[in-house]
Amino acid sequence: MQKIRALLEQKPVALRCAPFLLFLGLTFAQSAFGEEGRYWVYAGKTLVGAWMLWALKPLIMELKWSFSLQGVIAGIAVFVIWVGLDPFYPKLSADVSPWNPLQQFEGQAQALGWFFVVVRLLGSSIVVPPLEEVFYRSFLYRYVVHQDFLKTPLSQFDLKAFLVTALIFGFSHNQWLAGVLCAFVYQGLVIRNNRLGDALTAHAVTNFLLGLWVVFKPAWHFW
Repeated sequence: MQKIRALLEQKPVALRCAPFLLFLGLTFAQSAFGEEGRYWVYAGKTLVGAWMLWALKPLIMELKWSFSLQGVIAGIAVFVIWVGLDPFYPKLSADVSPWNPLQQFEGQAQALGWFFVVVRLLGSSIVVPPLEEVFYRSFLYRYVVHQDFLKTPLSQFDLKAFLVTALIFGFSHNQWLAGVLCAFVYQGLVIRNNRLGDALTAHAVTNFLLGLWVVFKPAWHFW
């Protein structure tokens, strides 16, 4: 592990891309293990993601949470946008199988279903935000501005990078329009405050509220 950390420390692009891409690869692999297996794979990839963040956080200088009122408000606003816009535009795919462990593990296995709900809620609120924000808002945005991305301050506004990053982020979600608008808000926070931390908070708040909405509405298609 020390050798891997030392190698990644010398390669800032790989340091910010490898954790996200590994997590993304595990996401695509979920469907290969059957309907029940994908819940176990999600739990496994959440642990892997948390471990990667713990191991690599000291090497990623911008990976620092900042709890701010504007971050919380932005997170709530994005949640409202994500849910409010949902009925009014076509999604990328109508055939997405909802992620519903309470249906999958009914009866005597209901406790297991709730376990996976908690795992998903924690994973989407604590693990996913730093993995995605480091990749999209810190690396990709600045890389579009200049390949030597570390020379680009987080506060620099570049219209091309702003739009490209938002479109890539948005179309990586089935709810693509909400994703694009979400990216505008998060990137705006980073540019305004010259730090990633407020976007981390906003992203975490959005995902946590969305998770609660999914479970208690219920609205499983968001997962």
